[in-house]
Amino acid sequence: MKTYTAAELAEIIEKHRKWLGDEEGGEKAYLGEANLSGANLSGAYLGGANLSGANLRGAYLGEANLGGANLSGANLSGANLRGAYLGEANLGGANLSGANLSGANLRGAYLGEANLGGAYLGGAYLGGANLSGANLRGANLSELTSLFGTTGNMKEIKSLQCDLWPVAYTATHMQIGCQLHRLDEWWSFSDDEIDRMSSYALEWWRIWKPILQKIVETSPAAPGAQAEKADTQAA
Repeated sequence: MKTYTAAELAEIIEKHRKWLGDEEGGEKAYLGEANLSGANLSGAYLGGANLSGANLRGAYLGEANLGGANLSGANLSGANLRGAYLGEANLGGANLSGANLSGANLRGAYLGEANLGGAYLGGAYLGGANLSGANLRGANLSELTSLFGTTGNMKEIKSLQCDLWPVAYTATHMQIGCQLHRLDEWWSFSDDEIDRMSSYALEWWRIWKPILQKIVETSPAAPGAQAEKADTQAA
């Protein structure tokens, strides 16, 4: 597994930037099987890069743009991805155990069979993400910003389609269409509050509220990390 110096990595990223802009001298970044353990890639633009199987353990990727990147099988354990953009990225089978994904944008990302055990996802955007088969044991899922259209792992995040709207829920929150609220808030909303959410919301809610209550009661989502553990990871 090749280890890159800071200068070599900077050159690869610059060539990739030129490739994205169709500039002369551009070259798509290929860092598959690379050893980037502990590397500082803060703010790096690696959209569409091939990082399949790369070792990014403990790397700093805060605010990095990895949209559409191939990170399948990559080792990102303990990596700092705070505020990173991972929209449409392939993270299938990636190791993200203990990673900090606070505020990360994972819109439409593929996370099938990924290991997110103990990861911090506070404030992360998971709309449209596919988490089928992912390990979220001990992950902190507090204050997620979106679960719209998310395919859950059917343990910590459960998902289903209920006529008009997709529904996804965790142990504490539920998203119906574009509305994300705490479970206890959903059950206590007045008819007027539901009616203001969408044109057909009240009619739909009168049918589906008791059904969803029964589903959540019968098949609750597994709880994520405890608050004290989440506070440690957020630091």
